[in-house]
Amino acid sequence: MPNKNLRGAAFFLTALFLFAVSDATAKYLSAFFAVALLVWVRYLSQFVFMLVAVAPTMGRAIVTTRRPWLMIFRALTQVASTVFVLLAFRSLPLAETTALVFISPILVALLAGPLLGEKLHLRSALATLAGFVGVLLIVRPGGAMTGVGVVYALASALSYSLYQILTRKLAASEPPLRQLFYIALVGSVCASCLVPLFWSAILPSPTQALLLLSLGFYGGAGHFLLIRAFHETPASRLSPMMYMQLLWAMLLGWAIFGQLPDFVSVVGMLIIGASGLALVLRWPRAARAA
Repeated sequence: MPNKNLRGAAFFLTALFLFAVSDATAKYLSAFFAVALLVWVRYLSQFVFMLVAVAPTMGRAIVTTRRPWLMIFRALTQVASTVFVLLAFRSLPLAETTALVFISPILVALLAGPLLGEKLHLRSALATLAGFVGVLLIVRPGGAMTGVGVVYALASALSYSLYQILTRKLAASEPPLRQLFYIALVGSVCASCLVPLFWSAILPSPTQALLLLSLGFYGGAGHFLLIRAFHETPASRLSPMMYMQLLWAMLLGWAIFGQLPDFVSVVGMLIIGASGLALVLRWPRAARAA
């Protein structure tokens, strides 16, 4: 059992690192290409990978579901979260944007009552309030977070919180790989409809083309490792580690873009992380189900 827990933790931390690298790569590419193109490459490459590596084993089970519309809607929330965060990355620093998206557990705590029938206990309410204080510290006047980028980051967090709630609702009946396949499928279809509207005559350089293709690898490999991690180790033990992605984002933002959050923003990020962690530890059963 200890060896399995260590393997699960290693898979989980590697997945978080890949997600942070994916965000940094997407932020870099967003300065040269339309967001629609980045989303299209991201999901299409993941879709092709799953067709080749997963579909032959699962067969029709990879797409057959009794709740297709809910699966499609869940996938749309994930795609929307991706679009909004890419739009935010065009004007905001990497670490602070990642921190704002990480308020999703706080939004889940607020939405779980009306959508899942869960009670908001005093401890959860205090953690939620503290999380919003952390957000205010990051987006304060005079800070690095200004303009419509903040709205995009918060919209990404809201979309991702809906995605998490729908994941809870579907976890009992839908296997993870089917859920992952629907995300890749829906993302590919939606982005394919949007790409012609934003197509540019500018062709990527060989390095840029490689970076574009790497987005699908980071996403697919990261989610695969995430699934393996939860298979090896209970989610209640892994979830507290998820805020390591904030550290990866801070280091990558400094190394690639020369951006480091100031002291007040770091305090806000720590408050958001502590609030989310308190909510995760508050609901071990919900974390295991997710």
